Amino acid sequence: MNEAISYHHIIVGLDLSEDCPIIIQRAAGIAQACGAKLTLAHVLEPIAFAYGGDMPVDLSGVQEQQVQKATVELAQLAKNTNYPIQQQHVLVGQPAAELHYLAEQEDADLIVVGSHGRKGFALLLGSTPNSVLHGATCDVLAVLVRKNTDSS
Repeated sequence: MNEAISYHHIIVGLDLSEDCPIIIQRAAGIAQACGAKLTLAHVLEPIAFAYGGDMPVDLSGVQEQQVQKATVELAQLAKNTNYPIQQQHVLVGQPAAELHYLAEQEDADLIVVGSHGRKGFALLLGSTPNSVLHGATCDVLAVLVRKNTDSS
């Protein structure tokens, strides 16, 4: 592969939806062609406290359960991938910011995310792929994932 477009470390940002295998497959194909490391990452939005009346309710236990569940799901995705996964990260924070930070910390040169090709109002509000693109210090690839609408 041409050195000008070769990658050495690819981070795949996943939402743990049913589309993840497609996104991983695309990233693994690029990683294989480049001989790059492949890392999977999932970012959970933080939930620290909720207020029920006058009493604050600590939801840190719920957050920890979410992290554990996501860790298991990410490990299963890694296990079912035909390319070696170097690392798996479950992070808590704002998805784009966490992926940017992880890419910088791991010296990654490509972030791969899935996109559902939203249009109209959903596009105006922004999406995770769009947020990841803006502010990234490396290349970003949005893998277009469409639902099968074939009615034949």
